[in-house]
Amino acid sequence: MKSVSENYLENLRYDIPASIGVFLVALPLCLGIALASGAPLFSGMIAGMIGGLVVAWASGSQLSVSGPAAGLTVIVFGAIETLGGFGAFLMSVVLAGVIQLALGYARAGTIGAFFPSSVIKGMLSAIGLILIMKQIPHATGFDAQVEGDESYMGDTASATLHQILESLSGISPGATIVSIVALVILFTWESQLIRRNSFLRMVPAPLLAVIWGVLFNLLAGDFFPALAINPKHLVTLPPLGSPMEFFQQFRLPDFSSLGNPLIYKTAVVLAVVASLETLLSIEAVDKLDPHKRVAPTNRELKAQGLGNILSGLIGGLPLTAVIVRSSANINFGGRTRISCFLHGVFLLLAVLFLGRQLNQIPLACLAAILLQTGYKLAKPSLFLNQFARGWNQFLPFVITIVAILVEDLLVGIAIGMAIGLLFVLRANFHRSISLTQHGSSYLLRLNKDVSFLNKAYLRKLLSSIKGDSHVTLDGKRAQFVDQDIIETLGDFIMESHGRGIKVAVEGISIPDGSSSGH
Repeated sequence: MKSVSENYLENLRYDIPASIGVFLVALPLCLGIALASGAPLFSGMIAGMIGGLVVAWASGSQLSVSGPAAGLTVIVFGAIETLGGFGAFLMSVVLAGVIQLALGYARAGTIGAFFPSSVIKGMLSAIGLILIMKQIPHATGFDAQVEGDESYMGDTASATLHQILESLSGISPGATIVSIVALVILFTWESQLIRRNSFLRMVPAPLLAVIWGVLFNLLAGDFFPALAINPKHLVTLPPLGSPMEFFQQFRLPDFSSLGNPLIYKTAVVLAVVASLETLLSIEAVDKLDPHKRVAPTNRELKAQGLGNILSGLIGGLPLTAVIVRSSANINFGGRTRISCFLHGVFLLLAVLFLGRQLNQIPLACLAAILLQTGYKLAKPSLFLNQFARGWNQFLPFVITIVAILVEDLLVGIAIGMAIGLLFVLRANFHRSISLTQHGSSYLLRLNKDVSFLNKAYLRKLLSSIKGDSHVTLDGKRAQFVDQDIIETLGDFIMESHGRGIKVAVEGISIPDGSSSGH
């Protein structure tokens, strides 16, 4: 009997409706993420198409959907500006794909386990906050900067706040109305009232937001010209009259930029962050899969690497496995990779034949969708949950956010990792060695592997032991004890004679003498 994964024809009745739903969710997201990245809108569509047409077959996941990801917008915009152009950035996307491919063959699919969850959540929350700040000018129809001066955080966080205040002073009434109502639609569709209705639940909220914006602008143009949105605040995809014009929209990477060292730094950052997002998404999809299938993570890295190589070679944004589209695929009833593949086909058909209709979409609609995405990444409940878990989770989380906002993504992650490591080491100090006292008797126990990192804490505990007492050094639970620890215990035994301390040693060999070895 064939498994669900192999019954492609039998599952078409589930996969075709699901693919339409995923397409309707992915279309505005592909455009919106390209907008937030400061890249050509067409590049977002290319990434979405490759995610469906190519990655769907290379991936080992039956339900995961790949495409441009909101979590990469910060890196993309900063890289385009830093590298001096979109062509150089495309070269870094190709190299990031090569790195991911190499990680897959190196069986590095467990890379996500080496990043503390507090740091990853901090990274995503910081990206969410940046998305919110950077989309306010689009949501208000700020005329001074149609593409938005979205250089990464301006030069500083205060510069970005200044831009937000400036955009609020130049509000376009029509665009503001569109974005506010679109946000109401998006958040209403998240309510329990809508979720309990099986029919309404199947209607994608981003699609409704887009339909609302298009209809409003058409009616405003006829009846309320003062509220009509300026054409420069609408989607601008090139209208395609033939397949040849479609291929002419592809852009090759700038191979001459290979001499720029920043290309390789950007590629590493893209590869690491895209791989982390992908692995987190795959893990979530496996949990949501009603058939409980488990996707091979190493194969997923290879699939994403292949997708990013192709996307960079023809002018697309970097892509990852995306939980929003993947969960939509599951909710719409998708069962096999066919649903993801068909959503890529529908994106291709939309670009070929619906260019004029897509160009009626206000950018304010896309901004509203990204504002909601940013809110989900950085919602207040996440901060409260991290705080409730203790300072060892909350501090790395908050420090990662602040460092990313003040510096950049790579520095922020590095600082967050360092803070997280300090908490791990601190916890290890206290758990590896314990000292208990009963009257004049002490029990110093080595609870697990003890390294030189525990030496300072061990000395502190030993110095707290009073004279004229009895001490038992118990090492039966430790599989490994560093030589520095053994020497420290040996020194303690040497000096204990002068303090009237009797020492018994169990489960560990400590040579007589001091650290000199005598």
